[in-house]
Amino acid sequence: MIQTFLQILAPSGVGELAMAALLAASFVASFITVAFGLGGGAVLLAIMASLVPPAALIPAHGVIQAGSNLGRAALTLKHVHWPAIPTFVLGSIIGAASGGMLVIGLPPALVQTGVGLFIIWSVLGRPPRQLRDWPVLVGAFSSFLTMFFGATGMFVAVYTKALKLPRHGFVATHATLMTVQHGIKTITFGLLGFAFADWLPFIAAMMICGFAGTLAGRMVLNRLDDRWFRRILDTILLLVAARLVIAGVVDLFRLS
Repeated sequence: MIQTFLQILAPSGVGELAMAALLAASFVASFITVAFGLGGGAVLLAIMASLVPPAALIPAHGVIQAGSNLGRAALTLKHVHWPAIPTFVLGSIIGAASGGMLVIGLPPALVQTGVGLFIIWSVLGRPPRQLRDWPVLVGAFSSFLTMFFGATGMFVAVYTKALKLPRHGFVATHATLMTVQHGIKTITFGLLGFAFADWLPFIAAMMICGFAGTLAGRMVLNRLDDRWFRRILDTILLLVAARLVIAGVVDLFRLS
């Protein structure tokens, strides 16, 4: 019974065992994101990269993340910092459109390393106060990057962190910003011709598991105080950034 169910959900190129692993990963990724602020999108992308056909990786990950973040935003709607949203939307449209039309000139490894170093600096240093005043630039740059690398939630978190919101406000606002970004990316990939219809059962199942992880993660979030939340958030940022820098430097040496 379970095997048949997994066969129905699994798209072409994904086996039953891989499908089960992906559903579990969606739950865990959403749990991590809600409980500790962020990091789940990068975790899910890393797992999907080894189990999903490359051509479908970024579009499928984008629409799954749009759904997962929408669920998080809906559950924490009263905590959203709404002034941050409108100009970020404008920037995201510009960035996604540019990313969809242009070919990246920089080596991906160089961009990866640069983003990782910026995140480390934002945690250990003092991000410019003006960062919170330029959501259009954050939206444009992060949406441009997400068309090629998928998980840019850490970069958007640097902006959200600069707003100095309490833990519920951070999670709610970050989820809303990422819903916007992944939603615009999904529309862009659809306009570029990606066949989302072939992946609908898979995407729906991943969203349902992600929402279950959101509910579980919210219970942990409600038990954290702001001081511990900030420490855990900074730790996740540093770990993810270190991984980006190490992987980027290794790839740069391979290219040289």
